[in-house]
Amino acid sequence: MTINEPPEERLALFIDHENVAIGARDIGFRFDPAPLMEALAERGKLLVRKAYADWNLFSEDRRGMVDSNVELIEIPQRSDSVRKNAADIQMAVDAMELAFTRDFVSTFVIVSGDSDFTPLVGKLRELNKRVIGVGLKGSTSAMLPPACDEFLFYDRLEGAPRRTSNNQPAGRAKKKSAAPAKKAAAKATTVDKRGATPAEEPPSVEEARPPAHAETSTQKQDLRKLERLITRTLSGVQSSSAGAVQASNLKRALLRKDPTFNEQDYGFRGFRELLRHLEEQKVIVLSEGSAKGDPEVDFPSAPRDEDAAFQLLRDTVKELMDELGGDPPLSGLKDQLRKRQPDFSEKDLGYSGFLQFCKAAVNKDVVEMDWEEADQEYYLYVEDDAKGS
Repeated sequence: MTINEPPEERLALFIDHENVAIGARDIGFRFDPAPLMEALAERGKLLVRKAYADWNLFSEDRRGMVDSNVELIEIPQRSDSVRKNAADIQMAVDAMELAFTRDFVSTFVIVSGDSDFTPLVGKLRELNKRVIGVGLKGSTSAMLPPACDEFLFYDRLEGAPRRTSNNQPAGRAKKKSAAPAKKAAAKATTVDKRGATPAEEPPSVEEARPPAHAETSTQKQDLRKLERLITRTLSGVQSSSAGAVQASNLKRALLRKDPTFNEQDYGFRGFRELLRHLEEQKVIVLSEGSAKGDPEVDFPSAPRDEDAAFQLLRDTVKELMDELGGDPPLSGLKDQLRKRQPDFSEKDLGYSGFLQFCKAAVNKDVVEMDWEEADQEYYLYVEDDAKGS
């Protein structure tokens, strides 16, 4: 029996490496393609991966590119030419050639914040190609995001690595109770004119890393990691698609992230059996889909342990306010939660990142959060009249 499945997006990735590497460095990040590859795996099948630079100047970045199977296009620096223009032109020529010769490529991913690529984006869209732009907040031209079908800020991707720094933000002076209008204005500063939020703090403790006291992997630990992989992937697929997520689409996204994924390695005879197990654990909910035998997958309306997680966040913020004598910053807050509850992970609740989890807590009046432009940092606090979760 043939099941009618929606067509899978086929992606081609083009990276203006010098632009994004320097842009990332300027805001305290390091450009590593791995977080971007994971985000794109939730959007479709990545067929072409090319990065353009004078790689003699970025030799430390070669290993990460090779590990992510990116083809390195060498644009050597010449004394009688402008390297930037040479890289831009070569990248634009290769993208247009692919658009004309590979009709099955449906989506082009242009990684650069340079406004010079705006005409390229326009031409690709004229050829009925979907264009996803990727850049760095603060170094991306205001012209580029509106020209694209979708635009991702690299520094907001889950797992985007920060450069090591000893300058940890200290607590700010305690926030006084504000009038509703003033509080609304403060929250409005967390979104800029393009609808983008400041960079999310990447988790300092990777979810896949086992606790310090656990030197060996157990079946239950492996299954816990699998739950987190599935909830994280489901959240990403939901955010990048308008319709319901079918089990087959979720399985394809998991395989794009890890081609070695096999549910039988975890003791399940099939993917649907794995999904039924997760439904019994109240991790997901299944419903009948448009295709027989291919259920739709969603998160429960009240995710498992969500209230307890919000209460943990509220209690931790209150404790840190007393310890610091002020409002604690978002940076390092996740580590504080994990000191109190070592197995804490917002991904168990379907959130793609810790910043998203904190914003959900604000929406539920669990905590308050402001963006301080001067510090380039979020600060959280609990008001006396705030409601508990």
